[in-house]
Amino acid sequence: MQTDSLEFLSSLIAAPSPSGHEQPVARLYRDHAARFADEVSTDVLGNVTAVLNPHAPMKVMLAGHMDEIGFIIHHVGDDGLLYFSAIGGHDSPTPLGQRVWVHGRERVPGVVGRKAIHLLEPDELDRKPKMQDLWIDIGADSREAAEAVVRPGDVVTYQQGFQMLMGDRAAARAFDNKAGVFVIAEALRLLREEGGLDPQVGVHAVATVQEEIGSRGAQAAAFGIAPQCGLAVDMGHATDYPEARLSRHGRLELGKGPGIDRGANTNPAVFALLAEAARQDGIPCQVHVTAGATPTDAQPMQINRAGMATGLLNVPLRYMHTPCEVLSLSDLEATARLMAACCRRITRDTDFTPR
Repeated sequence: MQTDSLEFLSSLIAAPSPSGHEQPVARLYRDHAARFADEVSTDVLGNVTAVLNPHAPMKVMLAGHMDEIGFIIHHVGDDGLLYFSAIGGHDSPTPLGQRVWVHGRERVPGVVGRKAIHLLEPDELDRKPKMQDLWIDIGADSREAAEAVVRPGDVVTYQQGFQMLMGDRAAARAFDNKAGVFVIAEALRLLREEGGLDPQVGVHAVATVQEEIGSRGAQAAAFGIAPQCGLAVDMGHATDYPEARLSRHGRLELGKGPGIDRGANTNPAVFALLAEAARQDGIPCQVHVTAGATPTDAQPMQINRAGMATGLLNVPLRYMHTPCEVLSLSDLEATARLMAACCRRITRDTDFTPR
């Protein structure tokens, strides 16, 4: 991966963006995408759209969501402890003992606390903690001290940032789905620098908001753009580790390229275009099967207006919705290459109607 691209990915991870508070990542995407796009705009929800060939009659929407899971402060106790609600899907034991950033009047470090194991009642030992059993300790000894830096409504993220592991693998919080934002930006860069896009095809690369709470941004963006075709990119659950049941979840492995989704949420013609692009361009890929609607931006995109021909690319990811998600950088590069290659095969006359 080229240095500029890796630095962009790392900067996306460092920026906080819980659902509804995506502005720091939006600023990074706007500045980065402006180097390659003909136009860049932001809508009232906060979606950022970077476009190649903005006036082309055939429109292709690329979608990667900017938001990450996190927390929001809903109460400051008299003792200075902060009580919080979850933004997005969390396994309640995961936050316990984690270091966090509280993004208040200033960025404040804190830790997620609970009663020590020695003080738990027997019935408490036998069950998972609930979010209501946890709090954030920023070191304040009173409400007044805490409220000098934190207010209800301030958001919280894990402190973990981007870190390389062995080989081409990396760990971070919020690869889901800042890695997807990276992919659409890279696809846009490849189309600009390497060419091959039909001038009658406009590519609208949208960094969407609020996917983790219902794909709200993608729904609004798709309606506004009215594209005939869309490709969403999100993280897929890797199943190449102990205890993963292939008979139940299928096979998706790190280092073998993106999973091309196949199922009801994928247009057959788009799936065929993606598979053909991967085969002809020598891009590694896998098949990822979903029986019905997916919990991704592809779902509202597919049923936008009178319907959109939609595809979904899944980057294999381990330990999703934890502070230490793991992926392969080569998979990110392959996903961007495949997305760009698919766009190059679309023309003004491409018919996506299932036959």
